[in-house]
Amino acid sequence: MNHSVTRALWSFSERFVDGWHQKHGSKPQSDAYLGLESPCTVQETNGVVIWQPVKREALADFSNVENGIGIQLHDDIKAFYAGQYCGDMLARFDGLSLELIQVWSDEDLPRLQENILGHLLMQKRLKQNPTVFIAATDDELDVVSICNVSGEVIKERIGTANRTVLAPNVETFLSQLTPEV
Repeated sequence: MNHSVTRALWSFSERFVDGWHQKHGSKPQSDAYLGLESPCTVQETNGVVIWQPVKREALADFSNVENGIGIQLHDDIKAFYAGQYCGDMLARFDGLSLELIQVWSDEDLPRLQENILGHLLMQKRLKQNPTVFIAATDDELDVVSICNVSGEVIKERIGTANRTVLAPNVETFLSQLTPEV
């Protein structure tokens, strides 16, 4: 995990887990992952999965997405999704509530990659610069993405050209996130 984005994401994940523990006295818990195997699972109990982030031994491969769309993904996009297994994490960025999208398991990765590919194909049809989402917002039409051209983190309205730069790069964005636990 020597990529700066992977390290910054791990650092945020640790802040999230620490914040959860301070508030709830336990590791993060969710009912969304019931019955789904993952290296993150600590225990299933009382209708919830207790989980923690886990570093991947081998980085996830995104060549299938790159080959499927015919572009090279920005290294920061691959680094964001390739270095750990983790539950989705709630956070705030400058007043914006969001949920960082994470890879729960090896079985979860192909679903994520299919969604990324679909997003990129839609943008290609609309003749927009390619982006890859990294977080959902309270408004289902707005997502937080990484611009594949510049590496900037942006808030974008799906299917439109409406884009607002949030941070010059992913590392800066992650360092400014506040965990919501």
